[in-house]
Amino acid sequence: MTAPSLVDGFGRLHTDLRVSVIDRCNLRCTYCMPAEGVAWLPKPELLTADELVRVVAIAVSAGVTEVRLTGGEPLLRPDLVEIVGRIHALENAPSMSLTTNGMRLERLAPDLAAAGLRRVNVSLDTLDDECFFTLTRRTGLEQVIAGVEAAVAAGLAPVKINAVLMRGVNEEEAPTLLKWALDTGVEMRFIEQMPLDAQHAWRRDQMVTTDDVVRSLRRHFTLEPAPHNPHDPAVRHVVDGGPATVGFISSVSTPFCGGCDRVRLTADGQFRNCLFAQVETDLRTPLRAGATDDEVLALMTTSVQAKAAGHGINNPDFLQPPRPMSAIGG
Repeated sequence: MTAPSLVDGFGRLHTDLRVSVIDRCNLRCTYCMPAEGVAWLPKPELLTADELVRVVAIAVSAGVTEVRLTGGEPLLRPDLVEIVGRIHALENAPSMSLTTNGMRLERLAPDLAAAGLRRVNVSLDTLDDECFFTLTRRTGLEQVIAGVEAAVAAGLAPVKINAVLMRGVNEEEAPTLLKWALDTGVEMRFIEQMPLDAQHAWRRDQMVTTDDVVRSLRRHFTLEPAPHNPHDPAVRHVVDGGPATVGFISSVSTPFCGGCDRVRLTADGQFRNCLFAQVETDLRTPLRAGATDDEVLALMTTSVQAKAAGHGINNPDFLQPPRPMSAIGG
């Protein structure tokens, strides 16, 4: 198959595919989903392992070089290690990473590394047990920390820790989290809370901005800008002279859409050209109806060509996507 590149109308080449393998999660983080009443996708609506791997292979043929496996919580998918191994075995296999809450990582990290996973991002917003329960509505902080340590031991490097700080909850923990990351040998990243919650309760005036976090950290550490890759959403700073760095993902206050190279596949087979897209392209139906690889790729290409210049969060007519982050995939 001779495939066109996934290039949009602004000349952005898309080489990074985020693949949600499941919408279910074993936590109930307040900025992501309600405490109860979440309607999970029925299993028949989820892409099978064969379908997931086939879409990834088609994307790789079109120039995708990086694949991030997400959820929901991807470690809840029973055949995840198999999926990782099959993607790793593809011709021109992409570099593969995974975003997880870490609850099951201690047990699975060695198998994932052996199957071909290269690195892992772990969501961890606090090091305080009580705050962890407030944020996630579950216990399990020790499990997450054990998972981080297991990922480091398995060589899934660099292990990156993603934290969202929230006013009145954990906003004072930035220095504590960074010190722990430095001591543990992992890379800390602070992410601005985005309007992707199921409750649609996000408020700009309640968001802890990157500037807020930087001011807090500079009372304890020296921070110097590091060289920046325009395709990397995280702007990194060298901590205390290095070599360790801390990253800041300022999706709201300083959008980085101009360098975006990412597209997304949801667990139920919907292709999205932007995290905040209002429109999805159904790949599952044609896949199950016998579409050829070229036909599936044509759908992906058309979607990418229609991509907007940016997510528009700061525009007065911005609309939050109908689906929350847990259903879209991080």
